[in-house]
Amino acid sequence: MILHFLTQAVFWFLVILTVGSAIVVVFNKRILHSAFALLFTLCGVAGLYVFLSADFLAASQMLVYVGGILTLIIFGVFLTARMYNMSIPEQTHQRFLALLPVLGLGGIIFYVLNSAEWHLITPMVAPTTENLGKMLLTTYLVPFEVASMLLLAALIGAIRLARPRKEDHDD
Repeated sequence: MILHFLTQAVFWFLVILTVGSAIVVVFNKRILHSAFALLFTLCGVAGLYVFLSADFLAASQMLVYVGGILTLIIFGVFLTARMYNMSIPEQTHQRFLALLPVLGLGGIIFYVLNSAEWHLITPMVAPTTENLGKMLLTTYLVPFEVASMLLLAALIGAIRLARPRKEDHDD
């Protein structure tokens, strides 16, 4: 009974964390605060993946999005913070007109969630990474290695493009 209550409490905490920080991402005027709120949103999504017994997806979410993409976003914010002479309009027009499709879609989602018949299943307790690892190294080894080589070529190309040319240093 207590375990069920704790599970429910953690689930709803993750839901509130994810939705609340996503709202902060959208409505905050400071981009750095939005980037840090995105950190909590992505961590909340990873926690919800754990509740879905998708342990590999949760680990990938943390490594790729929180560890990689969010770091790039924050570096991009820091590197472009000194651009003062750009004129970017801050006022949004037709905000209330945009609210109509949002409320319509929200109403449809709310109706579907309340009218659907939800069947509860017992959660899987076995990790999914073992089967995924076996498939990647047996059945899907060639596509996995081709994707690895493509990513390596893209990384080498990005490094080559980012390096300054030799004629730029001849001053």
